[in-house]
Amino acid sequence: MPNPTDWLGDLEWIQCYRQLFIMERDLPCFKGIVEYFREYNKKFKKIFDSADAHEEPLPGDWATSLNSFQKIILLQTIRSDAVYKALQNFVIEKIGKKYCDPPPFALASCFGDSANVTPLIFVLSAGTDPVASWRKYAAEVGMDSRLSTISLGSGQQKPAENMIEKGKNQGLWVLLQNCHLLISWMPKLEFIVDTLEESVHPDFRLWMTSMPTPKFPVSALQNSVKMTLEPPSGIRSNLI
Repeated sequence: MPNPTDWLGDLEWIQCYRQLFIMERDLPCFKGIVEYFREYNKKFKKIFDSADAHEEPLPGDWATSLNSFQKIILLQTIRSDAVYKALQNFVIEKIGKKYCDPPPFALASCFGDSANVTPLIFVLSAGTDPVASWRKYAAEVGMDSRLSTISLGSGQQKPAENMIEKGKNQGLWVLLQNCHLLISWMPKLEFIVDTLEESVHPDFRLWMTSMPTPKFPVSALQNSVKMTLEPPSGIRSNLI
């Protein structure tokens, strides 16, 4: 069928027409959509050009005759990139906004899965820093006066080992930051984790942060509680 529009390229029109034809053939709610689009395609151009295509009303009776999900199907033929936001709105409409908001980082539930012989590892990504949340949670559970932290790097092997030994005996929370910066010490860390015994103080916890690295001890990962942090996306999340 010849391209009736002056705002869709020929390839785009072929793809659009094919989808409209299938919709009209298989879904009764779209009966007449092909002919309507051919005759009144300029009414759809506003949706095509809009930065918020998912918010634009459909032309004619389609705005009232289609339900929310059917409108998304039609939107997909014109602006497939806007479907993601349209689906978010659909989820909010049907079951609530909370299902579109990322859950808050829950240290309490992660801590509940740990033990004095089970390390907790923050797997970092660029732009994340869990230390503030870690300190806040420690204060909530009354451990803020029993924290020991060390940022790993050259020459920090022995201080880290001493800190862990002290923590095991006194029931401290020990945080080893940036394990990926001291790869040469990872075999020793693996040995320390593998030899943690139930006899260590019940309040002791070994916490670690590390960027993803193939050099991190596999057994330490397997025997730990792993948490991952992603940087906030979008203006709203960054502001919060």
